[in-house]
Amino acid sequence: MKLQNFKKVKDGKYLKNYELTYLNKKGKEKTYEIVSRHEIPDEKALGRQVSGVSIVAYCEDKLLLLKEFRMGVNREIYNLCAGMLEDGESLEECIQRELYEETGLQVKRILDILKPSFSAVAISDVKTQIAFVEVEGGLEDHSSDNEKIEAAFYTREEVRELLETEEFSSRAQMAAYFFVKNFSKNL
Repeated sequence: MKLQNFKKVKDGKYLKNYELTYLNKKGKEKTYEIVSRHEIPDEKALGRQVSGVSIVAYCEDKLLLLKEFRMGVNREIYNLCAGMLEDGESLEECIQRELYEETGLQVKRILDILKPSFSAVAISDVKTQIAFVEVEGGLEDHSSDNEKIEAAFYTREEVRELLETEEFSSRAQMAAYFFVKNFSKNL
């Protein structure tokens, strides 16, 4: 696979659309579309910038999950607390801000932060990090009028049932599965 051409085709409010033209393994041209949260000056910058964080949060052997309305699928799903880095903000500051905005909770302790990974590699160059945190405080909604979020803590048994009956984002489903299987006990 060899990249032949790279161009921006649209500038949206939050996403930028690009077309990448490749020569496939048989030498035939293929055009591929992606979106990015960032301005990509050239093909060397593809997938280089971290955009935000997903937060796997625990409190007293319970997992924090958000039930939120997602416009892209026009329904409520279970998700992790997550958000985009603001200009000049550190990852730790982003974790604290997003956690507070979406849940009212405070970070008690950051347990681990994974290195950046691609969020939707089939359609985007967006990279995020996953943080594992212990949280404290009471649940309150400080989200914008454009978000519908219900945060709650769930036991392993409750999460097991949700996995059987509800729809999840893939990242939340993975975190929930490992929580149910008790793989998080060593964090």
